[in-house]
Amino acid sequence: MRFTRHLFICTNERPDDDERGSCQNKGGGAIAKAIKIAAYDKGLKGKVRVNQAGCLDACADGVSAVVYPDGVWYAAITLDDVDEIVEQTLVK
Repeated sequence: MRFTRHLFICTNERPDDDERGSCQNKGGGAIAKAIKIAAYDKGLKGKVRVNQAGCLDACADGVSAVVYPDGVWYAAITLDDVDEIVEQTLVK
């Protein structure tokens, strides 16, 4: 296996009037970028893969992400959660 972990962050975008909301409108793009930078700063480039993803079917809960192969899910992610996600899920 090329990567030890693969983290997908939802950046799905829906119209503003969609009742489920969308992760992109809740900061998904900025969060995905911040997680990628934080992971690379920890020396994980080439070891883990951080990708933007389409809908993970959890937009109503805020920005969501999933880590494989662990099957760990995150919901309602904010920029304040980035360091903890990287440290707890990708580093350890």
